[in-house]
Amino acid sequence: TVEAVRCLGLCDRAPAALVNHARYAPSDPTAPRMLLDGPPVIPKLRVGGLVKLALSNVGVVDATSLEEYRAQGGLAAMRKALHSMTPGQAMQAVKDSKLVGRGGAAFPTGLKWQFAADNPQPRFVICNADESEPGAFKDRVLMDGDPFRVVEGLMLACYAVEAERAFIYVRGEHRRGYERFSNAVQCLEQAGWLGDNIQGRGWRLHIEVRRGAGAYVCGEETALMESIEGKRGFPRLRPPFPTTAGLWGRPTVINNVETLAKVPSIIMHGPRWYSALGTPESAGTKLFAVSGSVTRPGVYEVPFGVPLRHLIFDLAGGLREGRRVQAILTGGAAGTFLTAEHLDTPLTFEDFKRVGGTVGAGTVMVFDDTVDLRDVLARIGAFFAHESCGKCYPCQMGTQRQAEILGRIADGDVRDDDATTLIELGQVMTDTSICGLGQAASWAIIDAHKRWPALLKPLEAR
Repeated sequence: TVEAVRCLGLCDRAPAALVNHARYAPSDPTAPRMLLDGPPVIPKLRVGGLVKLALSNVGVVDATSLEEYRAQGGLAAMRKALHSMTPGQAMQAVKDSKLVGRGGAAFPTGLKWQFAADNPQPRFVICNADESEPGAFKDRVLMDGDPFRVVEGLMLACYAVEAERAFIYVRGEHRRGYERFSNAVQCLEQAGWLGDNIQGRGWRLHIEVRRGAGAYVCGEETALMESIEGKRGFPRLRPPFPTTAGLWGRPTVINNVETLAKVPSIIMHGPRWYSALGTPESAGTKLFAVSGSVTRPGVYEVPFGVPLRHLIFDLAGGLREGRRVQAILTGGAAGTFLTAEHLDTPLTFEDFKRVGGTVGAGTVMVFDDTVDLRDVLARIGAFFAHESCGKCYPCQMGTQRQAEILGRIADGDVRDDDATTLIELGQVMTDTSICGLGQAASWAIIDAHKRWPALLKPLEAR
């Protein structure tokens, strides 16, 4: 049977299909029988950028081979840490590099590690590989193309906080990512880089790869921990925070895939080298997943500070001839909109904040003048309504009501009080929801109303 679904995590190669867990992209939706009968067509990863740190091995080495990873300098940072750095020195290097979380929150990575290290052992470290938001696929590129780098970053994080057990939590739909991580962990165990008395240095570390069940809310760190513990993936009330009382009540560090992929370069080359890339307030490089109305959708790594225009037009190829930029959704479904007048804005946390944008996890969705933004908003509303876990009433009912109104607006049935109702719903969800899902579910809708007030008005009032 052939079934239409919302997202397969292949936004850069749409339209896409999944047949018996094999990915076909781009696919022809008019030929399902050919897909069912034919051999898998593996989508080629489109990656690029001004500088490649996290992406340096993607498409260059066999992602299943530890030998090829080591031939490109892999595990040199881990060896350096084990032989010439104390855990405290490794942690200080990350703090001095000004690395912040690449999953959206942008919390200082070294500071998070310090908070956990200040609490008693045992401690845990988790790699959050539950990327599952529409338009977000930059972590998938790392999982598929260079899993050893991510695992090495996880090992360095464990070394810095003196954790002896770690988990990699992979989105349920990312079957290949789960297989690549499992293979990487097995290879490192066989080579003596994981297990007991690693490389004869008296350090012990065991990593377990866990597969989620497809719930978007499990990307929220407390829901993720509930899932690992074998419970339903509901978010927890905070405080306490995970670095104090996380997995099984113990201090826990949770870092995003891209965040961990940056750590080996920092340890190997030093914090000053890394922080010199980018700007004083937004240090280093960032992966951006660019999709939508561009001619070369893909994942691009750039130092912070380059203009948005360079990302969209020089790297992602710009728009089709004769088309113009209508809107740019930054930060994903839980993000905000920019317009063509913002194309010269530098890609930094501080500059995006100044113009009302969000860097988030690095999602950039470009819409040209042929796209009906009401349909875009309806899809965002439907996504959050579908993914709400239902634990807290504001999010459970608020996302449902928001989706109903936006769906009706997209169908052309707009009422005088729709905009007011959506704004009030959004404010309630932002103020009273337990976790970031409900708190951010209305951001794109409210921001769209601010930038294009006529979107949510009846035709005669536009």
